[in-house]
Amino acid sequence: MHSIYSRITGLGFYVPDNIVTNDDLTRYMDTSDAWIQERTGIKERRYFTYGKETNASMATAASRKALERANVDAKQVDLIVYATLSPDYYFPGSAFLMQRELGLEGTAVIDIRQQCSGFVYALSIADQFIKTGMYKTVLVVGSEIQSTFLDKTTQGRSVAVIFGDGAGAAVLQATTDPEHRILSTHLHADGRYAEELYLKDPGSSRPDHFITPETATSADSSVVMNGNTVFKHAVVRFMEVINESLSANGYQSSDLSLLVPHQANIRIAGYIQQQMNLPDEKVFNNIQRYGNTTAASIPIALTEAFEQGRVQSGDLVCLAAFGSGFTWASALIKW
Repeated sequence: MHSIYSRITGLGFYVPDNIVTNDDLTRYMDTSDAWIQERTGIKERRYFTYGKETNASMATAASRKALERANVDAKQVDLIVYATLSPDYYFPGSAFLMQRELGLEGTAVIDIRQQCSGFVYALSIADQFIKTGMYKTVLVVGSEIQSTFLDKTTQGRSVAVIFGDGAGAAVLQATTDPEHRILSTHLHADGRYAEELYLKDPGSSRPDHFITPETATSADSSVVMNGNTVFKHAVVRFMEVINESLSANGYQSSDLSLLVPHQANIRIAGYIQQQMNLPDEKVFNNIQRYGNTTAASIPIALTEAFEQGRVQSGDLVCLAAFGSGFTWASALIKW
């Protein structure tokens, strides 16, 4: 009897047409293109257009591309695993809305909120369901609309300049081929640092209604980030979880064909690349054009890498992420 594995058979992404450059942000806050690029590497990002796009509609567009590339009809999807920290509704999750747009009534959906590690967590969940034999085709999605909860003033610039909107998707299918598959996934979290990068309101544990005029205008309704703490933990955890995936499968960093890190900050990616002694052609970054799209960043980057021919059959590809929670995760894939 052959073992069952999972394999990525299709990738897709969607980003809004609305390009917001660093110079555009100077209309709202005291900043500059040079200041932003020096600290983050970002030159521009995308913001959604109200009435044209939603979190779920972007995810649907990305998923349709992934399904087309996989040559899979939407009706073949057994499960949707959807990662986002910015759902269209407080509840139900956006996975239900995307399921409806795809016409998949009755298909199981799972919404997860693992922030920047969301896509790798979702990939791992899908991988486990396929390996148990419960499902054969799973749609994995990361989608974010973050532009609506950013404090676009000088006070909030350290966070506001970083984030953007977009969606990415992957089709996972069952395979018995041990040479082309997801080799392993590795998930971690540490809630001791939850308030180092978080958005407090709206929340349910409030004395009255969870949204009041006061909470809607308070500082707690904007993202709070301790940048130094996040950076210090990120560079350590990224390295740990990448090496964990390599070690678990008998590889070294020199064996990697491509590292696709979560697009958090170009300085973090640069530090990891330097420490692992990886040449430029073995690390993929596109934060310059899209900013940090949180759960969507890895599938967007992986799709672009594939489209540019930087992911080929037989390549050893590592996905790695770190984010709010704190969470960190990796996936090692033999393409």
